[in-house]
This record gives sequence, structure tokens and C-alpha cells, in this order.
Amino acid sequence: MTDNAQHLIDLTAFTADHCLKCNICTAACPVASITPLFPGPKTVGPQAQRMRLPGAPSPDHSIDYCSGCGICTLVCPHGVRVMEINTQAKAQMTATHGISLRNWFLSRNERWGRLGTPFAPLINFGLRLWLARWFAEKAVKISARAPLPRWAGYTFRGWWKKQVRQHPRPAPASDAQRVVYFHGCSTNTYEPHIGKLAVAVLEHLGLYVEIPPQTCCGLPAQSNGDFKAARRYARKNIAFLVDYARRGIPIVGTSASCMTAIKGDYQHVLGLDDPDAQLVAEHTYDFMEFLAKLHREGKLPTDFHPIERELPYHAPCQLKAHGMGRPALDVLDLIPGLRCWEIDADCCGIAGTYGFKAEKRAIAETVGKPIAEQVEAASAEVVVCDTETCRWQITSLTNATTIHPVELVAQAYGLTVDRYTPPVTARQM
Repeated sequence: MTDNAQHLIDLTAFTADHCLKCNICTAACPVASITPLFPGPKTVGPQAQRMRLPGAPSPDHSIDYCSGCGICTLVCPHGVRVMEINTQAKAQMTATHGISLRNWFLSRNERWGRLGTPFAPLINFGLRLWLARWFAEKAVKISARAPLPRWAGYTFRGWWKKQVRQHPRPAPASDAQRVVYFHGCSTNTYEPHIGKLAVAVLEHLGLYVEIPPQTCCGLPAQSNGDFKAARRYARKNIAFLVDYARRGIPIVGTSASCMTAIKGDYQHVLGLDDPDAQLVAEHTYDFMEFLAKLHREGKLPTDFHPIERELPYHAPCQLKAHGMGRPALDVLDLIPGLRCWEIDADCCGIAGTYGFKAEKRAIAETVGKPIAEQVEAASAEVVVCDTETCRWQITSLTNATTIHPVELVAQAYGLTVDRYTPPVTARQM
């Protein structure tokens, strides 16, 4: 029996039979209301689960149109882990039929980001060519309209190693002054300015930042049904981080999706129930969640400079699904003059790699339309969001500049680093 099949049994035993077919999850699903290709999370999840035999392929291939946003699990009044059941079924289907070249490619973002860095000018130029984007769509089915990121031309880890070498830091007196930063793939190769600002803020708080070896969080592979690769990534990260967790050192990251994977998916989706995975999860925080925690404990300096702006904020699905509230809004509310209001939309549509796929791009754009309408109605030129792919999607739908909340925190503290160029989108070509 495969790991996938065993974990499917576990999910069925503890959650699928609790489904009362109330259809609340289907009513909340951002995809089911858009396309008949996806009958809804209840239908392909708990309902279909009763027809799935351990180790057998999923009887309903419409499961591939589940975006994995997690809203269904969030709204279920009976605690059924609908998204987790659907993702497991998708993994079983992938194990049976194999993974496509396109999905395999999208699952290895860490590899392509790193290998593409030396060729950043050439790759970024190619991404601006409509003919190249059209060919990519026809050849590997990556949408020509997808908001592909630009390579920065250097890595955050390379910058960090240079900083440590040029500016040696005295070791702290105790582990209570230490913090681990998990930068993720996007910050490492596409948006290193996010990592620089995160480090600057943490050091401004008087913390000694440590950046241990790390790899992809595994979420792209998980979302594409490649659980073998996802578990490999997860186990590597747990091995890299568990010693810090044992010492009580917090692990913080600026990608809400990465941190949600470490905090929950490693156990609830991938089935890594070992004590090390649990220990790492217990010491892992989203960056803004960590700052909000410090504020509640009276440890967050609030010597902020005023920022006289009114900005819309979008909370990513992964952050909502984890039930941590809106820590970014809680922290940004402390900055004098700054007013951030939450966009009334469940999902931007990108759902990690989902909205990059040619057959799903129109769905992703339709799901994200309410965000675009509200941003345009407010004439907003800047939108705040915690997750990289969501930021790229919002930029592609609105042409607004999208920023991570840490950028506003750093600005309020008077900390600055070099800016970046936004992702390549259809409107820019």
C-alpha cells in the first residue's frame, strides 16, 4: 500500500464520513461557480471519496480543476478537511497516470529559479516576447497571459552570505535573541528585496537573524499531485529547521503559502506525522503573524514614521485557511496615517501554479475579477498582499504595483533597500 493510499484511508476515517452534504463548501468554492468542469469540492471530495479504493485511481478526473485554495476546509461547519481529501485524490491520480511535463516543470520552481539566475537578462528579455510566450503555451501549456516573474539576476542567499562575510556579527547572549528566516524560492531568485527588508526589520527589533540551508517548501509539487517530490522537500526542510525548533527559536517567513505548508500541510496533507514535523510546525510563523505576536507581548517597537496612505489589502487563501486572522492588518494599523482596507474577495484566482496553466488561465482571471474591480473602483495604484503569486496575479489583472506588508513596516521604521521590477504580464507585452 502506498503512502498516498494509507493517508487517504486516514482522512476518510476521521473526516470524510462527517460530511453531511450541506454544500456550504461548494457555495464558497471560487472555482465551482465559474466553470462546470469542476462540480464542487463536496462532489469530488468527501462524496467521491467513498467510491475510491485504496491505491486505485480517482474515478473523477474533474478533481484536477480543484485549485487547492483551502476555502472549502475553512468554511466546513463539521471540520471535514475537504481540500486535503481533494489534494490526496489528485496525488493518487498523478501516481496512477504520471505527471505531465508542464506540471513537473511548475513543481520545480526552486531549481529553475536557481539555474536561471546567471541568465537573467536573456530570460527576462525572452519573457517580454509575445512569440516566445505563445510558443510556450502551445508547447508546454503554460498560459501566455500568466504573470511570470522576472529573475533578479542574483540570489538573496548570495547577498546574505556576502553580508555575513563583510559584516561579522557578535553572537547573541541567548537563543531568546535569535530568529530563523525562511525566505522561500521566490525571495531567493525573483524578489530578494523582500528578504533584505525582512532581515532589516528583524535586526531593527534587536534579533540575531540566522538563515540555515533550506529548499522549496514543497507546495508547488504538492499542488500538482507529486507527493513524492513534495515529501522529499518537506523532509529536507524539517531536517534543516528542527534543531532550531528544539531550542525554541522562532522560524519566520515572508511567503504566507510557504509558511502554511510548513505549519500544516506537511502533516495534514503529506501525512508527515513524525514529532520533528510537529515541533517545526509549532515554532513556525508567518512574518506578519510573528510581528503581531511580538506586539501582543509588548516586544514590538512602535516608533513608526507616519505613512499618509490608504491602500487595499488582499489576504491570500493559504493565510485565511490557516485561521490566523489578518495579522498584517493588525500590524499595519499601528503605523500612523496608514489605512489599509481588506478587499472583499475570497481568492485572486492564481492558487499557486493553478493560474499559470493554459486550460485554467481563464478560470483564474474570472475568479480574480472582483479584486480587479475593487482596486480599479478605488483608483488604487498599490495593493498589499502577503504571497508572491497572488501579488503577481493582482498586478496582471490591475496593473497596480503590489507589495508585501513588510515593505510598509520597513518604510515606517525608516529602513530601505533597492526596489524591483514587477512580473511580466500580458498587459505589458
